[in-house]
Amino acid sequence: PQSAPLAPYTVIQPQHGGFTQAAGTDGTRRTNPRTITAEVFHPGCAGGTCPTTVSHRPTSDDSATRECKGIGCKLPSRMRQRNGKLCVGDGCSTQGDDGRGSSSPVHVTDRAAQFLDELPELGSQRGAWIQLTCDMKPNNDVPSEDALVLQLQLSKSQERFVEALKGQQNEVKELQRLLSEQQGTLVNQQREILDQQRRMYEQMEQDRDECLEIADLCGGQQKCLNTPGFRCQDMREGEAHSGMCGRGYFFNSEMDECQACNECDGDMVVSPCTFTTDTVCSGHTAGHSALSQSWSGDVTLQGEKGHMLAQAFLGVQLHIQGRGDDVVSTESGQLVLRQHGLIWLDENLSVTHGCRSFIQVCLRMNNTAGSEGRDLSGVRVEQQEGRSLQGVSISGVAQVAPGHIISLFLRSATHHCNQSTEGLQLFDPSVAPLSLLWLSHDTGAVAMTAQAMVSAHYHTNYRPVFRTTSTSDPYVVGLTHDGRGIRFAESGTVRFVFQQALYSMGQACVSEGFQILAYLNHNGTSMELLRAFKTGVHYRDTSIALSGAAQVGPGDTLGFEILSPAQCNVRFFGDETGISILSLVWVPAAISSSLSASVANTGLLSGAVRNKPLFFHQTSPQVTQMELLAKGSADQRRDFVFRESGTVSVALDLKLIHSCSLVKVTLLRRSDLEGSGEGSRPIPVAQQVSGQMSEGSQWASVSLRASFQVHNGTAVFFLLDCVRGRVNQISHQTGSGVSALWVAS
Repeated sequence: PQSAPLAPYTVIQPQHGGFTQAAGTDGTRRTNPRTITAEVFHPGCAGGTCPTTVSHRPTSDDSATRECKGIGCKLPSRMRQRNGKLCVGDGCSTQGDDGRGSSSPVHVTDRAAQFLDELPELGSQRGAWIQLTCDMKPNNDVPSEDALVLQLQLSKSQERFVEALKGQQNEVKELQRLLSEQQGTLVNQQREILDQQRRMYEQMEQDRDECLEIADLCGGQQKCLNTPGFRCQDMREGEAHSGMCGRGYFFNSEMDECQACNECDGDMVVSPCTFTTDTVCSGHTAGHSALSQSWSGDVTLQGEKGHMLAQAFLGVQLHIQGRGDDVVSTESGQLVLRQHGLIWLDENLSVTHGCRSFIQVCLRMNNTAGSEGRDLSGVRVEQQEGRSLQGVSISGVAQVAPGHIISLFLRSATHHCNQSTEGLQLFDPSVAPLSLLWLSHDTGAVAMTAQAMVSAHYHTNYRPVFRTTSTSDPYVVGLTHDGRGIRFAESGTVRFVFQQALYSMGQACVSEGFQILAYLNHNGTSMELLRAFKTGVHYRDTSIALSGAAQVGPGDTLGFEILSPAQCNVRFFGDETGISILSLVWVPAAISSSLSASVANTGLLSGAVRNKPLFFHQTSPQVTQMELLAKGSADQRRDFVFRESGTVSVALDLKLIHSCSLVKVTLLRRSDLEGSGEGSRPIPVAQQVSGQMSEGSQWASVSLRASFQVHNGTAVFFLLDCVRGRVNQISHQTGSGVSALWVAS
């Protein structure tokens, strides 16, 4: 049973006279193993044998030591009472009487706490939290006061001190780790500097003699002078524009010589090398902190001189070339990804072929070398009478990881391709035709692809129904309940392309052509975003496509429709090769914006047009990152100006009537607005080339897509060039426009 609580007791200093003490409990006590109790007796009295009176007589220290019993003997000497024996416990009267009653057993911790209060040396040190416990074993009979031992425990303040010490140790370890990382980074930077210096010295010591190594340079070895590059005697800048310096070299007008194109050595390639301009590097690497980056490269028929393949083929891989960086590299004519993220690819291809029916341009991705891949996108190029050059744009999106491989293919439906000396030909543009937009996962961007569910029936007006084939986040971007639209859960900017393969019959298909439209439904109101035109075919296969960019909000939906002439029979195709695919990337509004513009209805180009600028009228709301430069008429503006650094993806569609042998649309960029500085010379970014209009067609179309880096003050514009012919009309109402997606870098 639990003992009754005891009243607090005090220590009574001994009197000079004798005092008596009542008889207490006798003998020794056995220990209760469940509840350990103790009594603190008069130091001069043991058990119940205490006399009723004890006369006080002074004792020396030696006698006190001999008579010392109990816990007092275990305390340090400074904590022992120096003024004689004390009466401790309830038996001592506060008035100094000698009577001692029987003390009730109490819990050790309660009794010890009271006892510590009575010691003057310990009373002020309660923070030390000294606790008394009994060190007793079963069946071990010892005097209760001898069973008490002194145990020291850390106070809460001491525990907090230990925790703080541990925290400091953890901080020291973290600082040591960061220091080690910084030292490793510094060592790597020093190694890179040494490698750059080594390559520089090797280049200085082993300068190529291009005049001897390259045959027919400058039209003859006698006209070639070896320099750090090489110099052709009497070479004019106009000749340099024709590519006389050769691949990998550009004409330096200040030095009046051809020089090797700069290698960015890991920096981002802002602009590739051209006939008259060197490679432009960004001056910093993308690394893991970059949100977006662009890349561009060449595409050729590997090993075929003049971009020509004469023999019959079922499929041929196009050879991709370009300088590698932190995000992508080229190996064996393929793109190898080096970072996690999302990619958007654009290819501007100009091709002629003699294959029956069609050839198909395919954009393909493999997870690793030799693994089973999948087609991201496919565009069919019809057979044309007279083998006219056809301009084709193909785009695709994918979520990638290090080691993923991107490749380009040309495929034929049959072996019956023209095996003449002309065969399959690619036009060699002056600008890299392949461009890539890379988005880090830190942007929060979402990529999605959906395949159109086509039927075997013929349609006049066709609204495709989609099924999702891939998505990186189905919550943000998904399909509506009927599959006819793409719904968005959050505000952002979307870049999309819809490519649909078809087969058509009827002369009305050729004369009137097809139109493809994109609608944005906002709060129940449908609005046309973009419209593109495609020349029709008669008993032929072809593809129609629409690409653009727009701002979207929560609950908005995006849909498409293809319009065909009334007297045109059309069949739409779809399979796993990406010929009926919707590719889309969504970027949060905080780090992205878009701009749309239509061709201006004033100042339209006509007649003999040689490298004349196109003028536009902005149709989208104003944004802070980019705008149409306000020079002259508000409805006739040429330059798209960027106010913040980032990566831009642009899509242009042009609907026109012409008699040109070749129609070229070129996107150029310059770094300052006034055009007066050294950096004001425009640099080509992308180009699309198309041939003559199809016989019987009223309209023709040209499309151009590209991604590139911009900085504060960068301006871009478009040039139209008609070779051997004239431009008769450019549509400004429908089918002609430009849209741009800007993403922070």
